[in-house]
Amino acid sequence: MTHGGTLVDMHTHTALGAYDSGLPPERLAKDARDLGLGGVTVTEHDRMWDVHTLRRFRDEHVGLVIANGMEVSTDMGHILAYGLTGYTGGIHSLARLRQAADECGGYLVVAHPFRYWFEPVHFTRRGLEPPEMTPESLAKLPVFQYVDAVEVYNGANSERENLMALEVARYLGKPGTAGSDCHSAQGIGRGCTRFERALESPDMLLQELQAGRFAPMRATANGVLQEFAPLPNIRAE
Repeated sequence: MTHGGTLVDMHTHTALGAYDSGLPPERLAKDARDLGLGGVTVTEHDRMWDVHTLRRFRDEHVGLVIANGMEVSTDMGHILAYGLTGYTGGIHSLARLRQAADECGGYLVVAHPFRYWFEPVHFTRRGLEPPEMTPESLAKLPVFQYVDAVEVYNGANSERENLMALEVARYLGKPGTAGSDCHSAQGIGRGCTRFERALESPDMLLQELQAGRFAPMRATANGVLQEFAPLPNIRAE
C-alpha cells in the first residue's frame, strides 16, 4: 500500500544503547529501508546516542531520517521524549521532564500507557487495587496532564492495551503516535507514524510533531500498513 508523506518508526531500541536489545543499528537502518520507512527515531532507555556516533550513522544512511530521542523512566511511567539534547538531572520526575522539554521545544509522548493493566496481578502483587478500566476514568491519570500525545499503538502491546490507549487519547483530544518498540529485527516497523509531509530532517520531524500533522499506523497480519483507527463500536473492554 502506498502512503504519502513519510513513515517513521518512532520507538526503537538498539544494542548500542539498550541493555535489553540485541538489534544492531545497521540492521535497524537496513530493515527500515527495506520496509519502505523514511525514518526511525532511536529511543534508548534513559540515554541518547552521542553526537559523534549519531553523525557517523546519519552519514552512512543518507536519505533515511534518523532522529535521536529517549525513553525516559519517570515517576509516572515511561515517556518518549523528542527534541532533548541529552539526559539531565531530575527528569525522572515527569514535572521536571516537562519543564526541560518546554525549555528546548521538545515533545513528550506517554509510552505504552496501559501495558499489563488488564492483568489484575499487575496491581495486586503490589498491594494496589486495579483501576476502573474505562476511558473516562483512565483519562484522569496525572500523566496525561504532562504529555503532548499518547502512544496509541505499540508493537509490543496487546490489541486490548492499544485500543484503550487510543480511546483515552480520543477522550482527551490528544494526538496519537505509533512505534514498534522493537528490541530485535523481528519487530521493526510493526507500528509506525505517518507524517503528512515528506520529512527532510530530524528538526522537521519535531516541527511536524508540534504541528500535529501525523497519524498512527500499524502493520496487519499480511504486512500491509493501515491507520490505527478502529471503528467507534470496537471497545477495549
